[in-house]
Formats: sequence, structure tokens, C-alpha cells
Amino acid sequence: MVTVKGRKSSNKNPPIFSHDFIIQNHADIVSCIAMVFVIGLMIQVTSPWAYIFIALQHNISAIDQQQETDVHWQFATGWKDYCAVFFYFLIVIVMHAVIQEYILDKISKRLHLSKVKLSKFNESSQLAVFFTLSAIWGIDIIIRDNLVLGVHSLWESYPLFMSFSMKLFFIIQLAYWLHCYPELYFQKIKKEEIGAKVFQATVGLFFTLTAYFFNFQHITVMLLVCHYIGDLFQHGARLMHIVYRKEHITRVAFLIANFIYVLVRVLTVIGAATFYIYGLSKVQSLLDYSIGNFNAPVVRFSAFGLVLLFQAYLLYDFMKRQSLRTKDSSTSSVTAVKAKSKQQKLKKKENKKSMTSEDDDLPEVDQATKKNLRSRSAIKTK
Repeated sequence: MVTVKGRKSSNKNPPIFSHDFIIQNHADIVSCIAMVFVIGLMIQVTSPWAYIFIALQHNISAIDQQQETDVHWQFATGWKDYCAVFFYFLIVIVMHAVIQEYILDKISKRLHLSKVKLSKFNESSQLAVFFTLSAIWGIDIIIRDNLVLGVHSLWESYPLFMSFSMKLFFIIQLAYWLHCYPELYFQKIKKEEIGAKVFQATVGLFFTLTAYFFNFQHITVMLLVCHYIGDLFQHGARLMHIVYRKEHITRVAFLIANFIYVLVRVLTVIGAATFYIYGLSKVQSLLDYSIGNFNAPVVRFSAFGLVLLFQAYLLYDFMKRQSLRTKDSSTSSVTAVKAKSKQQKLKKKENKKSMTSEDDDLPEVDQATKKNLRSRSAIKTK
């Protein structure tokens, strides 16, 4: 009798509240939590509490309804901003999952990448999206608030209040760097990669939160735009290397990206020195938490020192990576030359063996005449 083996039952749906279930459905779970705040905004009893999480707080604009309705909204910092950061932290997690599932996963399936290249592709793609949106948003804030032409107002009118767009920009920045920590669990990041990702998220969160707390938002927007543009070109060149796999294209991409990366580091140091060392020293030094003025020498020089140390570290890490790439390329070229020389030697040996085998098939008289002809031809060529 012939027995037919049945199909093995595969349990695709993991048990509820298990690790696999949470990782597989984390976007739906987080979106349900965010919907609780949205629904709470519609109910009269809970709307004041939900409004704290969804809307931007600490508005200091005075509205006169009898006069013009066009009001330039201005905001200050406060404890209610942490509630907004938590809500948009949930939104960023959902957006991360949407971009990963509906865009990046579909692209990576067509590319047929290995596991190592797939993780690099996902990381660079997510960061490239964030850097692109943040840079465009930051440039829009710089143009609207006239931060370049009116750069002297950054220290003459310090502390400045934030516009609606600038405050929302910083809320989203803080939410994004916070969401990087649970993403280590949701994306099943390897242990050897956790340290670098935690360091990147911690540095981004520290600088953004410090600038937001000490009311250095306007200069920080300009510095962040420069920083994001430099990192955007680096990850763009990395994506071109993964996707196209052509040496001449990747070389040009990395040359442009490296030049912009170094230029951005220099511009960041110049911008920070202009504001912290030159600008704030021209106005009265004052440390008053009630009005948000932190123009004290200790704060100014500490802020500039942190920016300078971070830029020096980025340049050191950049030079280290470049030296490793040159070593890898030199070793690969040496191995390629050795492989070619070995192949040539093997071909010569095979040719000699074939010639000797042909001579062995002939009788002794013909072998002697053939050797004489070869020696004569070799003398003539000399």
C-alpha cells in the first residue's frame, strides 16, 4: 500500500501576549493605544486630558478676536510637552512599521539581498527617510522664521519663543529618538549591533533635549539641518552601494558624500562658535530659570564644548572607517593579483603538460625532430 504523507500543520499565529505576537502585531497594538487618546478627545469628560497629549501646550500668544484673526503663534517650554512627546512617540512607531512593511519590505524582496545587506538596507532606508523629512522641515522653519538673514536676533533677543512649526519639530525629534529604544526589540536587532544603535539614539536624544530645555532651539534647528544633510548623503551612498553594486557609481557617490560630510562638520563648528562664543557674549549674561534665560558662561562654553567634542568624534570615526575601507580595498586588490598570477601559472603548466603528452604519443625519431624545431624557433625569436 502507498501511504500519502499529510501536510504538517504550521502555526502561523503565535499565542497572544507572547514575544512573537507582540513583535508581529506591535504596530496594531500601538495604534490602538493612540486611538484611546483620539477617542478621549471626542468625549466631554476626558477631552481636557486627551487635549494635553494631542495638542501643543504652553501657548503664550494673545488672541484679539475683534481685530485680525491672523496670529503668529508662539510657544514656550513646559512639563506638558512630555505628554505630547509620549503621544507622538506612539505615532512614530506606527509610521516606522508602515514604511517598513508597505515600502521597504516590498523593495527588498525584489533585490534578493543577504541577511547582512538586508539589515543595512533597512537601517539606512529608515534613517534616510527621517533625515530627508527633518532636513526639509528644518529648512522650511529657517526660511519662515528668517533665521539666516536675521541671525543676529538669535542672541540679541535671547530667549526667543518658538513658532508652532518649530515646537512640533522638536516634539517629533524627541519622539523619534525615543522610539529607537523599543525598535531594538521590535526589529529583533542582534546583540553586536545594539551598542551602536543605542549610542546613536542616546546622542540624538541628549542633544535635542538639552537644546530644548535651555531654549537654544533656533540655533539647534540650523545645526540639525546641517547634521542631517551630511548623514543623509552618507546613507544615500550606502544604499547605492547595496542596490546598484557598480564600482564607478558607488565611488562617485561616496566621494560626494564624504566631501559633504566633512564640510558639514566644519560648518557646524563655525555655526556653534558664532552663536555660543561670539553672539551670546555680546549680550548681558543672566541665569534665570523663571524666564528661560540660560546665558551664563558655564552653560555657553559647556554647550559649545559638547558640540565641538561630538564633531571631533564624528570626524575621528569617519577617518577610521575610511582607513579600514582603504585597507580592505588594498588587500582585495592584492588577493586579486595573486589569484591572476596563480591562474597564469596553472595555464602554463597545463600547456606544458599538453605539449609533453603530444610528444609522448609520437615515436622517438619524431620527438627528436620536434624538439630540434622548437629550439631553432626559440633561437630565431631571440
